[in-house]
Amino acid sequence: MLKFAALIAALALPPVFIDQSWLLAYLAQTATLIVFALSYNVLLGETGLLSFGHAVYAGLGAFAAAHAFNRFGVPLPVLPLIGGCAGVLAAVFIGAISTQRAGTPFAMITLGIGELVAASVWLVPGWFGGEGGVTIDRAGGPPLLAWTFGPSRQAYALIACWCVLSALAMFAFSRTPMCRLANAVRDNPARAAAIGFAPRRVRFTMLVVSAFFAGVAGVLSLVNVELVSAESVGLARSTSVLVATVIGGTGSFFGPVIGAVLLTFFSVAVANVSAAWPTYLGLFFMWAVVAMPDGVAGCFTRDVRGLALRMVSAMAWAVVVVVVVETLYARQARAPGLPRGAWVLAAACALLGALLARRAASRSGIRSIADNRATSAR
Repeated sequence: MLKFAALIAALALPPVFIDQSWLLAYLAQTATLIVFALSYNVLLGETGLLSFGHAVYAGLGAFAAAHAFNRFGVPLPVLPLIGGCAGVLAAVFIGAISTQRAGTPFAMITLGIGELVAASVWLVPGWFGGEGGVTIDRAGGPPLLAWTFGPSRQAYALIACWCVLSALAMFAFSRTPMCRLANAVRDNPARAAAIGFAPRRVRFTMLVVSAFFAGVAGVLSLVNVELVSAESVGLARSTSVLVATVIGGTGSFFGPVIGAVLLTFFSVAVANVSAAWPTYLGLFFMWAVVAMPDGVAGCFTRDVRGLALRMVSAMAWAVVVVVVVETLYARQARAPGLPRGAWVLAAACALLGALLARRAASRSGIRSIADNRATSAR
């Protein structure tokens, strides 16, 4: 519960001390991605299903909620439930096909279905709104007491509440027997089938649950920007949630939360100061996959001193990467480059990073030998 308290504090306290619209937009985007990443981890982390079309459920849920709001005047606080139900409906049809197999076949089927839905945006403009998408005026719906949800602060409060409720619901679901059964199907589907549980049905159930919360995340994005378009169901959005989940770590429930925070930081904060932010994100993703197989969340379960050495080494190498990348971008744009002192700093950081990485590796090796000896003694 301490981690949930930290999540609530991170969402609630900043707007109290800093009254800035950009902060509310940043936090709203982060909260939306947290729900989206947690829903994706129901598939990837709990069930072992790699999906390249997860944005389909979020996008279709957002489109359904937008039409329900515009045509029938459904209250804004109820819209996430509409989006979740639409995501479930889509998962019932898609899951009947995709969950027949796991592994690569499932990934390729979801990729094909995702591209099919993305193409349908242009084929069915009456529903998807064509190039402009579907817009809503969140202040035009029925008010809740004195709240019209027009001001950014009121809209953010709604998004933050749904984020916390969704996270609590998914955490509770992760402790159910169904989720434990999904772990068994992930690890050994043949053994799960031998004891009487059909792996396909388990995968189908987990997909439906995941799609519900993905639909909720899609509506939270709709509430934030008041627009749902072709990008909401595109491959880029499915890839972004995959990156966030892997960076944070699939082995921990709060791993996707960390990944969502980091991805939003790159796409918003870093993007505001450098046009090279996709390069930094790609490099960070590759480094995370190679150096942190368990994700960022998994690092906190390791040796604290070794973790500190690796983090300082990574920060030193980050300085080197920034100097090199910014110099290359400056030359391409024919803009003034970094001062010469930056290269001196980069060289010093490269030396420091190499020394700390070597020391951390040696410490890790010593600890592994000690653990093996302790295991043998037992």
